[in-house]
Amino acid sequence: MNSKLITVLRIILGIILIVFGANKFFNFMPSPEGMPEAAANFITALVETGYTFKFIGAIEIFTGILFLTNKWVPFALLLIAPVIVNIMLFHLALDMKSMLPGTILSILVIILFYHNWDKYKALF
Repeated sequence: MNSKLITVLRIILGIILIVFGANKFFNFMPSPEGMPEAAANFITALVETGYTFKFIGAIEIFTGILFLTNKWVPFALLLIAPVIVNIMLFHLALDMKSMLPGTILSILVIILFYHNWDKYKALF
């Protein structure tokens, strides 16, 4: 795949992760309207633990920085993969109508995993 395209996708992913991760700390984006009750309850529970939502945000910011600086990208992909899987599971189980952002993130991560596949061969 074209390395310029991979660079652009990596930077887009990094920016998205940093913005959404920072939002978990500073709440600068409004909460989505019309979220199903079960989805809202789940998010509220994560926030009320006092650490879970912020930990997820920290992982998003850390991996976003790694993507933007092009450092340890294969490690960053492994670190962010469980977060992305849970984002997709959240939307599949609790809020299917707002799956677009999670789907975009999933596609970006899958493309970057594919591009870096040679780094993972030893794991399999």
